Amino acid sequence: MHDPIPGPDGRPRCHWCAASPDYFDYHDREWGFPVADDRRLFEKLCLEGFQSGLSWRTILTKRANFRRAFAGFDIGQVAAFTETDVERLLADAGIVRHRGKIESTINNARQALKLIAAEGSLAAYVWRHEAAPLPYAVRATSPESVAMSKDLKKRGWSFVGPTTAYAFMQAMGLVNDHHPDCAIHAEVEAARATFARP
Repeated sequence: MHDPIPGPDGRPRCHWCAASPDYFDYHDREWGFPVADDRRLFEKLCLEGFQSGLSWRTILTKRANFRRAFAGFDIGQVAAFTETDVERLLADAGIVRHRGKIESTINNARQALKLIAAEGSLAAYVWRHEAAPLPYAVRATSPESVAMSKDLKKRGWSFVGPTTAYAFMQAMGLVNDHHPDCAIHAEVEAARATFARP
């Protein structure tokens, strides 16, 4: 178990914030707080896929560019992207220019539309995989992330391995993986306690 580190205000934060000053704001305002908005959930699944093999800082610093390039991660708009859009994105220095990941994002938008038609919303599907509370530990996967990854792949999604799925779950509040002594842990617990599951 990694001990927390002092944040800019002196209060303890999760140890991974030490990797970059950029992380503190993301950690304090976003990471672990529950999300039920389909666009935000889709964006995070896509960005976690783009992170594969890279650091989250690389993606976080380019997030505004990704949002611009991918129509604000509007699922319907991204699903309608064509080969012309792929070429446009491959020429966009503001994002990670990886053909496989770009094509995966477009494919996953198309699969997301099918999933929403079948399940009612992406949020309803995702929150069915909410992680059971576990003792705090640094882990890369969970039984729930393995199950969600397997099911998404069966539905035709790509770049959604168990580790990517677990990082998504951590970020979107399906599990509270803040260190128990982290100043934000209790805030996330309170948010999860009042969150209306879709």
